[in-house]
Amino acid sequence: MRPMTRDEVREFDRRAIEELGVPGLVLMENAGRQAADAAERMLRAAHGRRALIVAGRGNNGGDGFVIARHLLTRGYEVHVLLAADPAQIVGDAATNLAVLEPLGIDVRRLPEAAATARAAVLLATEDADLVVDALLGTGLRGDVREPHLSAIEAMNASGRLILAVDIPSGLDADTGCPLGAAVMAHTTVTFAAAKTGFSSPEAREFVGELVVADIGVPRMD
Repeated sequence: MRPMTRDEVREFDRRAIEELGVPGLVLMENAGRQAADAAERMLRAAHGRRALIVAGRGNNGGDGFVIARHLLTRGYEVHVLLAADPAQIVGDAATNLAVLEPLGIDVRRLPEAAATARAAVLLATEDADLVVDALLGTGLRGDVREPHLSAIEAMNASGRLILAVDIPSGLDADTGCPLGAAVMAHTTVTFAAAKTGFSSPEAREFVGELVVADIGVPRMD
């Protein structure tokens, strides 16, 4: 299947919701469940039971919240490190975030200062067998800013297995170049189609093993 650019990803989502009538919440659920399957495979291979989800405020973070819920129901220990003010999370992502507290999933806020953000991520990864990168998505333009920059650097320095959701945080979806810094994932689960930038030789060390996941909506191009 032909890879998609950043703008094509946005158009794919719009057409799925507006023209086909598939709710965004369903798309997020399908994406998160597929990524949870990959996370479980990685945990089993590593004989691990503990996952850390590093989540942002957008739909990428929302996918991470779905992953957290599915891993918990499968018997894994899950913690979420949230790089955003919960009050600023809206829409489908907010719906999935709200479910985590009643389930007893530990959600902690990432500090905004660079040094403390880096320390918080490194400390959290000490108790994790797998880190799920659900921080930044395909819509990123321009260099990564703090505290996301320090969070990315800390994930890379953690020595833990890393699963990237849709795209490694900080990687340009169109060029495959890091925007200041990017997560170096062992596996990337991307949705609907590979992203154009993944074919760049520079992207390979960030993407790792690529899994293209079906989220239940056919491409219409």
